[in-house]
Amino acid sequence: MKLHWSPRSPFVRKVMIVAHEAGLADRLTLVRTVAATTKPHPELMRDNPLSKIPTLVLDDGTVVYDSPVICEYLDRMHAGPKLFPPDGAARMTALRRQALGDGFLDFLLLLRDERMRANPSDVHKASAAARKAAVLDSVEHEADTMAATPLSVGHIAIGCALSYLDFRYAEEDWRKAHPRIARWHADFAARPSVRATEPIDDS
Repeated sequence: MKLHWSPRSPFVRKVMIVAHEAGLADRLTLVRTVAATTKPHPELMRDNPLSKIPTLVLDDGTVVYDSPVICEYLDRMHAGPKLFPPDGAARMTALRRQALGDGFLDFLLLLRDERMRANPSDVHKASAAARKAAVLDSVEHEADTMAATPLSVGHIAIGCALSYLDFRYAEEDWRKAHPRIARWHADFAARPSVRATEPIDDS
């Protein structure tokens, strides 16, 4: 299987953590692909017209995207504990947490793009700051419950978002006001799958 990949993409990292947890990382051929917001990638668009990573190309040529779909596909390929609970409240909770983590990453990436503009918008920065605070407060509220439940795709998505805060917004001390998340994230970051996928800033 071919995975369009970047060492800095948090959504790629999410997929790679799932692959490691599922014991499938060695079955992926990683293809370094730069998918910039302002510059569509012609070769990538042959596989994914959205010009976004991660994009997975199966051995039979079938293309799978984006990260929630790739993660669920990989989770179906192994016989170990499932990261997508099969049904019921546990599945809905895992999917909701995945949506929260992915949405958090979406606006953190947009905020980074905004900050890189010649004249960044104060309105957009303020909006992102308000949503970031709300997400962190929400996760703090359920951090103990997260710690007490088996690892799921929801844990991975939220963990990747918090790790991205450390990677791109290192000057912000989110842990001080959110001690329960900080404890949970320390345990998450110590997992072999997470350590194996630490981002590299080679830009």
